[in-house]
Amino acid sequence: MKWKKLGRIFDPTAHALPNGCTAFAQSPQTLVFDDFVRVYFSTRAADPLNGKMLSHVAFADFDPCFRRLIRISSHEVIPLGGLGAFDEHGIFPFHVFRHENSIHAYTCGWSRRISVSVETGIGLATSYDHGETFQRVGEGPVLSASLQEPCLVGDGFVKAALGRLHMWYIFGTEWRNFSANSPPDRTYKIGHALSDDGINWQKDEGQQIIPDRIGKDESQALPSVVEIDGRHHMAFCYRQSFDFRTKPDRGYRIGHAWSDDLKVWTRDDMMIPLTITPGDWDSDMQCYPHLFVNQGRIYLLYNGNQFGRYGFGLAVMEP
Repeated sequence: MKWKKLGRIFDPTAHALPNGCTAFAQSPQTLVFDDFVRVYFSTRAADPLNGKMLSHVAFADFDPCFRRLIRISSHEVIPLGGLGAFDEHGIFPFHVFRHENSIHAYTCGWSRRISVSVETGIGLATSYDHGETFQRVGEGPVLSASLQEPCLVGDGFVKAALGRLHMWYIFGTEWRNFSANSPPDRTYKIGHALSDDGINWQKDEGQQIIPDRIGKDESQALPSVVEIDGRHHMAFCYRQSFDFRTKPDRGYRIGHAWSDDLKVWTRDDMMIPLTITPGDWDSDMQCYPHLFVNQGRIYLLYNGNQFGRYGFGLAVMEP
């Protein structure tokens, strides 16, 4: 694969965002229409009760060639969950999926904890107004922690293939105090589940499907999958599980794997070799990738430094 970087196409700090959000456009994910492309992302606002951050969903519409920003959502796409809900304190990421003439969203809901910072689960919502807003199918998650996946189930990406619905997602393997003077950090891996109805999912329980590259403390996040010439390609991001926030050499980079049967995956990160220019918006971090097809071409959306605080960029696969 050869990729051409098209640069940063959206900076949230330059626009008015709904829900009082002022920064971050994390995990950009697309819903492709005939005459425009809608990019959903998660942005942040301070909780008026305690000043902590809440993640809200917004979207930006672009022309099909991504040369022009058409509009930004001025309304709430989906409200956060109620008191004690799995998505009370944020939704990030927000994966939108067309299936049988319906538009669904698989959400990653966040809720705060005491001994550790957060727990997550995957919820399901449906849109009845062409993706402008979404309503929950139920108040709880469709996928969450289980016997062999004890925490942090999230980042669901769903695709119809080989006669069934496939979900790639992440699950936490542990929380750990990597040093005495820092709060606990988490490690998570990519897993796989199957469904016939999009609600009831059968996990490959506790099975890590993408091998580690930088050791057992590698954390993997945000898988997305496209098919190219009969072969399935996955983009994801990976990092060390600790000291990753301020040390670029331990922060997120984009990884790649391929499969011919959606069961066995071969890792080959050099298939998505995005260049790094010192001092640029993505020089310290490249994270939260999203592969998609638009007008016959393969694109990659992704975030840059500080986990998407300053927006997202785009790359296109060259013929």
